[in-house]
Amino acid sequence: MAGLALDGSNPDVSLLYDINGLAKSAPTWFDRVMEFVGEYGIMLGMALVVLWCWWSVRRRGTADDSVTAVAGIVWAPLAAGIALLINIPIRGFVERPRPFRDHQGLDVLVDGKNDFSFVSDHATMAMALGVGLFVANRKFGIAAIALALLEGFCRIYMGVHYPTDVIGGFALGTAAALLLAPLAMMLLTPLVAAVSRSDRLGWLVRSRRPEPSATADGRAGAFGIPEPRPRTGGGDGEKGLAA
Repeated sequence: MAGLALDGSNPDVSLLYDINGLAKSAPTWFDRVMEFVGEYGIMLGMALVVLWCWWSVRRRGTADDSVTAVAGIVWAPLAAGIALLINIPIRGFVERPRPFRDHQGLDVLVDGKNDFSFVSDHATMAMALGVGLFVANRKFGIAAIALALLEGFCRIYMGVHYPTDVIGGFALGTAAALLLAPLAMMLLTPLVAAVSRSDRLGWLVRSRRPEPSATADGRAGAFGIPEPRPRTGGGDGEKGLAA
């Protein structure tokens, strides 16, 4: 399988040259930016999205909602790690060389990539994080998936992966995050619920802000102190007492 997509007439290779060709016509400073973004920047962005999601979900909804959402957030990086472990035997089985090993004229933006190409670790990890985060919160999950798609484009732009390497990484990351999610949530939810009941660690799951309690007429009062009710029929009542 080492000869996979080595023919220059293959659409996989043609798309590789088309996307990587953008690097040749781009200014040097832009290539340096793309190199950093594709190698480190998007992963840092993913970490910020995960932290932002955690900070948001622990402040909204009910306590049960926070427990479920935080369990999903914990699952996202775990899914990425599991997907990377699954990729180790896949790479060893396929043994696909990096595209610049078999094709001339590519503008390779990063050095030192001597391992096998299929599937892309960066694409696998990014998509597993995105899909795993989608389990916890759709809004933040969609943002993370968009970053994962950008990661895949960057890896091809940098000349270190074929398009099918990236597609394979997306598929692996998605499968790991979704197929294992029911079991993961079944195990993580009770653990996160136990943490939420802890006096020292409960803030990791639920914000310590006091929640307003409802008054007798259904409105939220400050710290549960009931508001005075308006007096009705005050004149007749006073006359009745006087009588």
